[in-house]
Amino acid sequence: MESHAEVQERALERPLTHHVRHTIQLSSFAFECGAVLEDVTIAYETWGRLNAARDNVVVVCHALTGDAHAGPGSPDGWWADLIGPGCAIDTNRFFVIASNVLGGCAGSTGPSSLAPDGTPYALRFPLVTVRDIVNAQIRLLDELGVGQVQMVIGGSLGGMQVWEWPLLAPGRVRCAVPIAAHAAFTPMGIGYNEAMRQAIVCDPNWHQGNYYGRGDGPRAGLAAARSIGMLTYRTNDLYRARFGREPAERANSRTDDALSVFTEPQFAVESYLHYQGKKLNDRFDANSYLYLTRAMDTHDIGRGRGGLAAALRAFGETRLCVIAIDSDYLYAASDLRETAELAVRCGVDCTYREMSSIYGHDAFLLEQRQLGALLAELEGGVSIEPHRFPRAAD
Repeated sequence: MESHAEVQERALERPLTHHVRHTIQLSSFAFECGAVLEDVTIAYETWGRLNAARDNVVVVCHALTGDAHAGPGSPDGWWADLIGPGCAIDTNRFFVIASNVLGGCAGSTGPSSLAPDGTPYALRFPLVTVRDIVNAQIRLLDELGVGQVQMVIGGSLGGMQVWEWPLLAPGRVRCAVPIAAHAAFTPMGIGYNEAMRQAIVCDPNWHQGNYYGRGDGPRAGLAAARSIGMLTYRTNDLYRARFGREPAERANSRTDDALSVFTEPQFAVESYLHYQGKKLNDRFDANSYLYLTRAMDTHDIGRGRGGLAAALRAFGETRLCVIAIDSDYLYAASDLRETAELAVRCGVDCTYREMSSIYGHDAFLLEQRQLGALLAELEGGVSIEPHRFPRAAD
């Protein structure tokens, strides 16, 4: 993996791209659950320029705790090595759009947003689904006057959105690239999400979602939820190589101080998880975490459409490229390959590719050079054979 200095040096060498941050207002939005909200905000960012035909668009979908800042900027976004002039998603050719998901907390309307009565929605916010999130993105593109979409791409929750795009916007998407995401979320994934939600709702500072303006909110609960999540996003091999059984820097050495032994990190891996929890608390809303994990649970492209095979047959002319990660714990490569094989049997123009990485699920964020090479290779044609890229050194 590149050092921080190497990343900074490469960023300075990167040609500038046209980058815009903006929001739109939807006069109203109807959710799958039947609720309707007025004056819904969608925050989005773009890179590159829209062509005269308004059809050179790539839609980038973000993961659970991501946001619209996917590409280069100040600071660089979470896929800055994939988006830009001459990059795998080339802004000399494409107009790239990424939006903050409906129900999020980075500019789009969500539980922390003010309701018409001037107070945060909290749990009054409607239950949101992946289909709601994608329908809001489609509304965004309609507002921008965009027609054809060349590619929709994203990982994890972003990949779930990609699975829905060809079905909610039939005939509009040329290529769909879901990365590390099932076509229907698994029972194990739902179970982990429930454990994370319980960590939040059992925090006494959650106040049944009405913690806004009352102090810190459920910081301990959200941090615990993040710890659970981080254990599924990475791999045992990575934790062993990075932390081993090393003690925390300031681990308590007394054997009679049970309080600190149980509340302060004793091992380096524990310090890492505590650090990740604090970082998330500094930028993310606990209620959004609840809403978006529940949206993941309801994700199933076959729901209400006659099952998975029927949904795949409805992909029409959209080309599908399913990308898996060989070390992904929750989104198993074998599951994704099986869905890709079913898609081929259902008549879908489908490619399957597999990344090889020690990083597990988070490889779609951390192995950007490998992913970029894979995306370039996809121009070569369609195959169901697994293509595994070399595992990057830690």
